[in-house]
Amino acid sequence: MRDSRPKKRAAALGSAGVLVTATLIAGAVAAPVASATADTHHGKDREARGVAIAAARAAKTGIDWQDCPADWNLAKPIQCGWVSVPLDYAKPDGKQIKLAVDRVASTGTQDERQGALLYNPGGPGGSGLRFPARVTGKNPVWANTAKAYDFVGFDPRGVGKSAPISCADPQEFVKAPKMDPVPRSEADKLVQRKLAREYAEGCYERSGAMLPHMTTPNSARNLDVIRAALGEKKLNFLGVSYGTYLGAVYATLFPGHVRRMVVDSVVNPSREKIWYQANLDQDVAFEGRWKDWQDWVAANDAVFHLGATRDAVQAQWLKLRATAEKKPLGGVVGPAELIGFFQSAPYYDSAWVPVATVFSQYVAGDTQALVDAAAPDLSDTAGNAASENGNAVYTAVECTDAKWPTSWQKWDRDNTRLHADHPFMTWANAWMNLPCATWPVKQQTPVNVKSGKGLPPVLIVQAERDAATPYAGAVELHRRLEGSRLITEKGAGSHGVTGLVNSCVNDRVDTYLLTGRVDRSDVTCAPHATPKP
Repeated sequence: MRDSRPKKRAAALGSAGVLVTATLIAGAVAAPVASATADTHHGKDREARGVAIAAARAAKTGIDWQDCPADWNLAKPIQCGWVSVPLDYAKPDGKQIKLAVDRVASTGTQDERQGALLYNPGGPGGSGLRFPARVTGKNPVWANTAKAYDFVGFDPRGVGKSAPISCADPQEFVKAPKMDPVPRSEADKLVQRKLAREYAEGCYERSGAMLPHMTTPNSARNLDVIRAALGEKKLNFLGVSYGTYLGAVYATLFPGHVRRMVVDSVVNPSREKIWYQANLDQDVAFEGRWKDWQDWVAANDAVFHLGATRDAVQAQWLKLRATAEKKPLGGVVGPAELIGFFQSAPYYDSAWVPVATVFSQYVAGDTQALVDAAAPDLSDTAGNAASENGNAVYTAVECTDAKWPTSWQKWDRDNTRLHADHPFMTWANAWMNLPCATWPVKQQTPVNVKSGKGLPPVLIVQAERDAATPYAGAVELHRRLEGSRLITEKGAGSHGVTGLVNSCVNDRVDTYLLTGRVDRSDVTCAPHATPKP
C-alpha cells in the first residue's frame, strides 16, 4: 500500500480497480553490497563507480538556488534548484535526469549550524518538497533541529518535478466508482486481474524508458549525489515510512557517508519481506489498528452515536459498505472509495476525529458529507495528476525492486486466507500490487541491508501498533544495524511518530540530531495523547 497522508482527492483508486491507499510500503532492489566501492557482484561495481563520478560532478557544480517557481507554492525564504543525476548509474555519461530540490536556511547562529538535513516522507512516490515549510511554518516540534540544519526536501526520481512517470491518464485514474475490491465471484477476480495487467502495460507504454531504473538503490545513489551537490561530506537524513527503507539501503551502500540518520515507522528490510510479504503483513496490522479506532469510537459514543461497542461500530461499517455496494452514494462512492477514505483512520491518529465525524453525520442522515469526503474531485486536475503520479511511482519501485510471485494461484490462495480474518484492507491491497505479477521489465534482487564500516549509530523510532509498517520491521532493522537504538512508542499506532508531540520521543530525536548521542539502551515511551473528539 501507499504511504503519504491521503487528501480528499487522493481517495482515488488505481486502475486495477484498487484503492490508491494512502499507504505505501517501500521499495527494494538491485543488490549492491556493503559499500559503494566494494560492490563487484553482477556488474554493480559499475554503478558504484558511476555514483562516484556523478557525485564528484555534483560537488563541483553545486546547486543554483533561486526563488521557487510560483506554481510550486513554496514561498520565500524557501529556495529551489536542480541536481542532475544519471538515469542509469552503470552509464554515468549517458542520459541525465534532473531532480527538484528545495531548502530553507538554518535559523540559528553560524556557530550552531551543522549542515543540511535531507528528508524523505515515504511512498515510494511521496514528494519531500514541503519539508522546509516545517521551519517557515514555525512547527515547534522541529524548532531546535532547525537552528542547526538547513531543511532540504526533494522529489525522488519519477516523482513530481523530478522526471515524473505516469501509468494512466490521471482523470481516468481517479474516476469513480471503482469495483468493490472484495470479489464476489471468480468473474470479479478475472476483471481485476485484467485491470492489473492493463495497468502494468500502461506503465510500460507511458514510462518504459524509466521503469528499469525506478529502484530504491538508484534513489539511494541519487541521495548521495544530492549530498555532494549540497557540499556536504556526510549525509544527515530523516526518513519516514518508505523513507526508512531508502535510508537503510543508503546506509548499506554508503556506510561511511552517513553522519546522522533517523528512521521513523520502519519498513521491514528483510529480502524475504520486500515487497510481496510486506504487503500481506500490512493487511494484518491494518485490521488491528482498525479495531483500535473502532474501540475509540465506541468509547466516545456520546459524541458519535455509532455504537457503544466495537462490534456495534463494525456493524455500522458493514451496513454502510453494503449500502454503497448496492448503490454507490451520490453515484460515485462505492466500497472502494469508502476504503480510500476510512483507511486514513488506522493510518493516522489525526484522522480519527474527522473520519468518525463524517461517519456519524452519514448515520444521522447527511450522506453528502461522506460523498464530499470520499469522492474524487475531477476539477482538481493538478491534484489528480499528483495522485496518479504517486501511484505510478509506488508501483514502479515496488515492482522493479524485487521479484514478485507470477502465479495467480499463490496470490489468490494467500489473499483469500488473509481476508477471512483481516477483511478491511486485504483485497484492496492485493489488487493495488497485482501489476507486479505481470511487470514488463526485469525485477531486481533487494539489497541485503546491513551495517558497514564507518556507519554511526542510527536512531529508529516506531509506534508499537503501526498499521502501514508493522513493528517487527523496526526490530529487524535494529538487528541489522549495529549500534542502532530503537525508541518504541508503546500502545500507540499512528504512522509517522517524529512529527507528533511526545516529549519522550521529541527530546531524544533533538538530542541525537544536535549531538549525535543516543541512549545507552533502547527506550520505551508512553504513547502520545489520544485524540479528543
